[in-house]
Amino acid sequence: MALTLPFDDAAPRVLTVTELTRRVQGLLANLGRVAVRGEISRVLTAASGHVYFDLKDLDSKIACTIWKSQVAHAARFELAEGVAVIAHGKLDVYGPRGTYSLIVQRLEQEGVGALLVEFERLKQELAAKGWFDRKRPLPAMPARIGVVTSRDGAALQDFLRTRTLRWPLYPLVLAHSPVQGKTAAAEIARAIERLNRTDVDVIALVRGGGSLEDLWCFNELPVLEAICNSRVPVVTGVGHEVDTTLADFVADHRAHTPTDAAQTLIPERAALFERLQRAGNQLFEAIDGRLEERERRLGDAARARVLTEPEALLVARDGTLAHLAARMTSSLDGKLRSTDARVQTAHRRLEASSPRVRVEELERRLSEARGRLAPALARLVERRERRFAVAAGKLDALSPLEILGRGYSITTRASGEAVRDASTLRAGEKLVTRVEKGRVVSTVERVEPGELGGSGESDESGGSGAAVGTGGAGGGEGRAGTGGTAKGAG
Repeated sequence: MALTLPFDDAAPRVLTVTELTRRVQGLLANLGRVAVRGEISRVLTAASGHVYFDLKDLDSKIACTIWKSQVAHAARFELAEGVAVIAHGKLDVYGPRGTYSLIVQRLEQEGVGALLVEFERLKQELAAKGWFDRKRPLPAMPARIGVVTSRDGAALQDFLRTRTLRWPLYPLVLAHSPVQGKTAAAEIARAIERLNRTDVDVIALVRGGGSLEDLWCFNELPVLEAICNSRVPVVTGVGHEVDTTLADFVADHRAHTPTDAAQTLIPERAALFERLQRAGNQLFEAIDGRLEERERRLGDAARARVLTEPEALLVARDGTLAHLAARMTSSLDGKLRSTDARVQTAHRRLEASSPRVRVEELERRLSEARGRLAPALARLVERRERRFAVAAGKLDALSPLEILGRGYSITTRASGEAVRDASTLRAGEKLVTRVEKGRVVSTVERVEPGELGGSGESDESGGSGAAVGTGGAGGGEGRAGTGGTAKGAG
């Protein structure tokens, strides 16, 4: 909002600086409580406990203060570079300097600022491309060091001061470049390229501390590409220890500050000379010790018995040789005895398993088996004969011939079929009647059917009917035992 001061253009009253400051202070106080949105930058906690920081956007910046008594209540989160917040408080004027600031009573976190968002995006993109993976070793003692920084900046003075302390007049090549502003990234990239065309062994890219936006040129692609394409290793020493840029990730080595970068690259002459002196002393001591050792060993060798009393060595060797010969003879005798015993054992085992012995054993067993076989066969035949007699007796008891011996006969047709029913016969049919001794062949004259044991005429077989026929080859008259009568020659 526009401020209108009660000036009278016709006759302005001349004010002192203090009066003007108080009037401005009063006007700002009339605004009351304000809420301002922005990104936190340059956070500083004083020894008194007060917290100071800047609140900025793309075009402007305002100083902010949180008194010690309000720190615990004003912010519930850690104040960090690039965090977007809404600050609630009142405006105040600092009289001794004539500057105004925002006295913050409460902070609300909105999120990460635009610069930090872009920083994280570039970081992830370059990591995916592998720009952070190359880490070349630094030369232990570079012949010439290239330095990229502003000739007017404090970083160069810190670098030179460190060189004076470590190794005065150590060879440096300065490539001047602005390290802040819109053109700084392109200038830094060109400075790195110029140094790559010289004989430097390593490049130091250094700058003093600053806010995120002050150091932003070290996050831009021209600088990162120049570092990545450098033929010699690049060491960054940008800002303070807490400051981190993408150039630190792409570089071969990151130093925390310009001074740390100088200490990393410039050898310490006094320490180097001391190490060389110590190494020289150690070398001389080692040579002296080696010579003394060789001299002692040579003296010991000259006093050795092999040189002073060689014949004693031969006598000792003869005794050792005789002892070894005796041990060898004893060992050979023992070996021969052991071998002979094993041969005898093997011979006995071979004899025991000889085919001749096996055949004799089998013949003996065969002879014994033959002696046992004859009685066994006799007993077997006797048992079989008894069983045969029993079976023959049973068979005789069941034989039809036995029945014939008791006066019965069997009558069959000429085909051999037994006649069981007289009614099945026909007149003139031939019959064969078998008796105990011989057969009777007859011809049927008539058939007299009847029940067994009926009132009709019956013959010896008890039939109730008769088939009468004329005798055949027997020449005599006989009866058929089939329930009928048959006449024929017997």
